[in-house]
Amino acid sequence: MSAHCMLTGAQPGFGNSISHSHRRTSRRFDPNIQSKRYWLPGEGRYVRLRLSTKGIKTVDVIGVEAAVARIRARGVRV
Repeated sequence: MSAHCMLTGAQPGFGNSISHSHRRTSRRFDPNIQSKRYWLPGEGRYVRLRLSTKGIKTVDVIGVEAAVARIRARGVRV
């Protein structure tokens, strides 16, 4: 659950590494998850969110209040 975005729901994808001899081994494609702290003015406190880089850009556009509302609508505790 560590490679999981709280806002967008991005999770690891799975596939194969293919060597020069074309042997396939399993691998996973992790999203770029960053831990970021935001000031939540409605509650007068900071919240620490684990977001993908796309999620961080989304927070910049819609604002932290709307982003936390979306996260809570998904059933994630903030």
